[in-house]
Amino acid sequence: MCGGNGIKGRLARLAAAAGLALVVATAGTAATPGDPSTFSATTADAGHWTVDAARDLLAAISAADREGLNPRDYRPAAVRAAIATGEGAALDQAADAAALSLAHDYLFGRVSNRQAMGWLIERSPYEAVQLPTAIRAAMTNGRLDAFLQTLLPTDARYQALRDALATTADPTDRARLRANMERARWLPRGTERAYLYVNVPSYRLAVMQDGQATSTYTVVVGAKDTPTPQMISPTSSLVVNPWWNVPQSIVRKSNMRPGRAGFQFTRMDGGQWAVRQPPGPRNALGRIKFNLVNDQAIYLHDTPAKSGFARDERALSHGCIRVKNINQLATELMEGGSDGGVLDTALAGSQTETLRLPQTWPVYIVYFTADLGADGGVETFADPYGYDDRIIAALDGAPVQMASRD
Repeated sequence: MCGGNGIKGRLARLAAAAGLALVVATAGTAATPGDPSTFSATTADAGHWTVDAARDLLAAISAADREGLNPRDYRPAAVRAAIATGEGAALDQAADAAALSLAHDYLFGRVSNRQAMGWLIERSPYEAVQLPTAIRAAMTNGRLDAFLQTLLPTDARYQALRDALATTADPTDRARLRANMERARWLPRGTERAYLYVNVPSYRLAVMQDGQATSTYTVVVGAKDTPTPQMISPTSSLVVNPWWNVPQSIVRKSNMRPGRAGFQFTRMDGGQWAVRQPPGPRNALGRIKFNLVNDQAIYLHDTPAKSGFARDERALSHGCIRVKNINQLATELMEGGSDGGVLDTALAGSQTETLRLPQTWPVYIVYFTADLGADGGVETFADPYGYDDRIIAALDGAPVQMASRD
């Protein structure tokens, strides 16, 4: 999936921008994207900060507002004070701390409590292990600003959000753009050529091929008290006439007990009941379920409750994603298989059947209240889970404390 085999290539590109050949670590680091304090800034072979390089850093810090970030968070006053003392340990320490903080936030985003907002998309810590060395190399070669720019997203969504921020004066609109630029920085750089894209606030699923939506589907997503988490989860198969294994959270909330019509109950260790709903016209998953690989029991599925698709606000489910016209989506994704009629045959019957898709599709489940529109501009949506305000509060809060250079 995302990241994986692209880690070394990503670091090589960072190194090229810095003018440095990097040795990529493959194990043994405790650094994580959300914990920049564990990064080492020791660079024995790199040059020290000059006054001119520190002034370049100040210019880069000032430009952070174009990315929706607060320049003051990168301690420009400390860098200016160190410049006044001239070159030496004080300037190295102040400039290293500011540059590393800025580079980290460009590459990974600034807000650290992402899981509290349902963000479960992880980034490899190995993207960060060479940041201190690469920063010093870029500084030494007079390419600091160019290097920092390589850390930012370069996709069309981020460019559209940045362009909109540059021409937007309304504080509310600016806040929404800033929140979504921050989310874009959380994502791994680069996406697959073919994937399914679910943007929760848009209530839409798009089949993406080479950067273009070849088809779109109306969806229902998690309700406010059972929000759909954000993740990247592959699907390589679908189930026709699925059983529904009722999550324990729903069993408890609905107080489901043996004797309830239409369900099967099995006593488990600890006294809980495992509850299953057999296939049929009342099955909560409908006729088709796409299997996703994740530990949140999130998948794409049909539903007998079609009325929800007609509502404007479609945050209604227990967390999974209900897809309108899912038969059409299944047909579309099954194209190219060895037997084009296998889906129709399965749907004509009542037996549970698992069908392999001709290819594995990464499913991006994300949360953008401002996203790239079909015209190349920014399309905006409501914020059903109220996440935008929390991101802005974090962006405008106290500075993230960075480890100083040893």
